[in-house]
Amino acid sequence: MYSLQKERVSRREHHWGRLGDLPDRYVPAMPLLKERVDLVVEGYAADTEIEHAGAYEQETRQALGLGDETPIVMVSSHLSHVYGAFHPSPFAEAAGLVIDARGSRVGDLVEQVELPPDADEDLLEVASYYRCTRGRIECLAKQFWDGDWARPAGLGCFYALLAEMTWPGSEGDGTKVMELAPFGDPDALGLPDLDVRGHEVHIPPAWTDLFRQAGASGEEPGDDVFRRAGAFGGASGRGEFRRAGAFAYEPGGAEFRRAANLAAAGRRAFERALLQVVAWLHAETGLDALAFSGGTALSASANGRLIRESPFRELFVPPAPHAGGTAVGCALYGLAACLGVRPAFRWSDDFLGPDRDDDDIEAAVRGVPGDLYVERPADLTAALVTLLESGRVVGLYQGRSESGPRALGHRSILGDPRDPDLQDYVNFEVKGREWFRPLAPVVPAEHAERIFELDRPSPFTQYAADVRPEHRDLLPGITHVDGTATPQTVERETTPFLHALLTAWHARTGTPVLANATLSGPGEPPAETPEHAIQTLRETGLHALAMPPYLIRKRAEPPLPGA
Repeated sequence: MYSLQKERVSRREHHWGRLGDLPDRYVPAMPLLKERVDLVVEGYAADTEIEHAGAYEQETRQALGLGDETPIVMVSSHLSHVYGAFHPSPFAEAAGLVIDARGSRVGDLVEQVELPPDADEDLLEVASYYRCTRGRIECLAKQFWDGDWARPAGLGCFYALLAEMTWPGSEGDGTKVMELAPFGDPDALGLPDLDVRGHEVHIPPAWTDLFRQAGASGEEPGDDVFRRAGAFGGASGRGEFRRAGAFAYEPGGAEFRRAANLAAAGRRAFERALLQVVAWLHAETGLDALAFSGGTALSASANGRLIRESPFRELFVPPAPHAGGTAVGCALYGLAACLGVRPAFRWSDDFLGPDRDDDDIEAAVRGVPGDLYVERPADLTAALVTLLESGRVVGLYQGRSESGPRALGHRSILGDPRDPDLQDYVNFEVKGREWFRPLAPVVPAEHAERIFELDRPSPFTQYAADVRPEHRDLLPGITHVDGTATPQTVERETTPFLHALLTAWHARTGTPVLANATLSGPGEPPAETPEHAIQTLRETGLHALAMPPYLIRKRAEPPLPGA
C-alpha cells in the first residue's frame, strides 16, 4: 500500500487537489504509477472539483496510459472513510462511524441508505453509522445538512466552527482547539451542551448566535456570517467565512483567556455529544469494536474518552482519518467492492510514502551545503543519545514517510522530555507555532503502561492518556497542562531504529521516553524527501539531523534550549 498527499510534494500545507496534479506531481513521485493499472477509484467530497469529474477521468487515462477498457469508478466520501478505517483494522466485525464537516452530496452517494422524505440531492452527509464485516459494509443511518452555514448541523460542523473562531482562515485545525481547551474554563461562557437526538447532533441557538456575533467583524450583529459559498474544506475556500474577532487566539492576556474558554466549552460539548452518538451506535449494533474516521477522529482527547467511557471495548482510529487519508479507503473499496478481492492490508504501521533507496540518501548527503558537515558514526544510536542528553534537538529522517499528519519515527524531531525548556524551544525555534502546543512522547511498548495510564498499544498517537502522577514532574517536555499526553507506543518489529534508540536512551538516562514532533518547519508539511529534511535542518533551530547511516550537523550551532 502506498499513500502520498499533495502537500508533501508541493510543500504547501493543506494543499487541496486540482487538475494537473496526477501528471505533474504524483506520477513523478510514485514510480509504481507507471506500471499496469487495473482499476482507478476516485473519491470526492462536497467541493467544486466534482464538477470536473469528466476532465479528471480524461487526465487520468492520459497520465496513466489507460485504455477505455480500464474502469474508473467513483466512491462517495464517507464510504471511502469507512473502508479505510474498518478493512485495515484488526476486527472481523465492527461498528463504523464517520464524522466530518462536509461529506458527499446525496446525489453523489454510492451506498444504500434511508433518506429523509423528499430529500434534496444537494443535502450533505455529515455523520454516517455502519455495521461492518469482512463481507459487507451496511450503512445504518446518516445525518444530513443543507450546507448553509447560517444553520450548521452535526459534530463536524461544530468542530470546524470552533477552529474557525479561534484560528480564522487556518484550514480548520481542530486539533489546536482541543490542545488549547485545558487552559480554559468550560463554564465561563455559560454555553450549553449540544442537542443530541439519537444519531443526529444539532447545534443550539446559544452556540450559533455566539459564532455569528463573534464572526461579525464589523458587520451588524445577526448578519449571515456563515456564507453558503464559504463551504468548509479547502477546495471551495473557507476564506468566505468572516474572520472571527472576539475569540481569535492571541498568545496572552484577555484574548488568550477568551479563546481558551471557548475551546474548553467547545471540547466539553463536542466530547459529550460524541459519547452519546457512540452509545446510540452501540445500542444499534451490539458489537464490541468501533472503527472511527473523519476529520473529528484526529481529536486524541475525544478518542481517549471513547476508550475509557464508551460501551465499546475496542477502538480503531486510522493514522490518517481525515480527508487526506481517503485514498487508502478508495483503494480498499476498489479491491473489496469492485474486484471482489478481500484486502490483506492491515494498518500495522503508517509508513506508506514512496520508497526511498540508498541512492536518494547518498545524493542528498553528497550535496549538503558548506554550513553543514556529515559524519558516519560507527554507532549512530549512541551518537544520537549523546546529542540528546546534551540538550540538543535532533531530526530523524528514514525510510518511507508517514501517510498521516503525525510523526511516528520516520519524519520526526526528537528531544529530551526531562528538559523543562524543550517545549518552548521546539515550538518557537523549530516549528514556529503557538507556545502551548504539546510535544508527543514516544515510548517502547513494553514500558508504556508504567509511564502512562494506557491499557493498549497506541502506535499512531490517536489517544490521549494520563501521565502517571509520579512521572509528570520528571517529564515536563511531554506532559500537558492537564496531566495528559498523546503517546506513541513503539514496537521493535515496525520501527526498529527508533526502538533501538529508545532502548539506548533508557539505558543511558533511566527514562524510556523521548519527546517527538513532526519533521517540518513553520507552516510546512512533513519533510518528504532527503532534501526537504536537510532544508528543515538549515532553516530552523534543529541542531542535527540523523539520516541513517549518516549524521548531519551544523558548523555554527544554535543555542541549546534554555540558554
